[in-house]
Amino acid sequence: MAGIGDISTKRVLPAILVEPRSALAGIVTRDPAKAAPYGVPAWTDFSRALAECPADAVYVATPVFLHAPQTIAAMRAGKHVLCEKPMALDYAEAISMQQAAGETGLTLGIAYYRRRYPKVARARQLIEAGAIGRPVFAEATSHGWFSAEDGFRGWVIDPKKSGGGPLRDIASHRIDLLNYLFGKPARVAGQLSTLVQPVPVEDNATVLIEYENGVRGVVDVRWHSRVPRDEFRIRGTEGEIDLTPLNEPQLVHPQATEMIPAHPNIHYPAIEDFVSAVLERRAPVSSGLTALPTEWVMEQVGR
Repeated sequence: MAGIGDISTKRVLPAILVEPRSALAGIVTRDPAKAAPYGVPAWTDFSRALAECPADAVYVATPVFLHAPQTIAAMRAGKHVLCEKPMALDYAEAISMQQAAGETGLTLGIAYYRRRYPKVARARQLIEAGAIGRPVFAEATSHGWFSAEDGFRGWVIDPKKSGGGPLRDIASHRIDLLNYLFGKPARVAGQLSTLVQPVPVEDNATVLIEYENGVRGVVDVRWHSRVPRDEFRIRGTEGEIDLTPLNEPQLVHPQATEMIPAHPNIHYPAIEDFVSAVLERRAPVSSGLTALPTEWVMEQVGR
């Protein structure tokens, strides 16, 4: 495990510890005291950890500017990688990560864990069954308040470390889901601005994606809303599937309202799928290859 921040301690490490086919082999952290409760070796130097740790795989949970170099280094050292999202600082870095996976033959997963939500699987099933006719439009909004004034996740507002603001931090998840549901994005337009928060990155982003199959998707994310929103809707010629709130169990479609809860640890299914992918020598549900279109979409907006 490289990096031991908030998501790592709350979700990823607990998932690794309870996944029956995996075990925690070591932790890379700037502060070894953070690793002490886990009873495993700790390193402050990533290269040394790669050389000394017997792990088969590395979970890269460091700030985004380290994703590409650490992923590539880990693969060159013969280790599979599950990397936090977004995949990299930009599309070119993401391409280099996927190239390393191809050259080494190792598994590269990206932690877009919402692909493993049971309600998302149900939405795909309903679309394929024609429950809303032909899908034509989708919208996703994620609004909240984030300024990093207290220093929590302060690196996120440093463009050299994060690559951007809410576009990469929270829109990336929704863009990835749209890609998962509708396939290859063909055209992209978008707007970024900084309206409220005193930060050197955008505090809001609006993205319009047109897919090769004609579906249009809109993603709007904001760090300056005191009113939280977590909306996700898919509209078709014969009806609508409403997954709002995306992170809650409810799913509404023309035939019924269903309650389909996620796993109590929402990262666990992604860890489980990655372990299965390595053992079965297949691609994870969220792989480097499937994450590249999300990077491409964000690159078009950020130009």
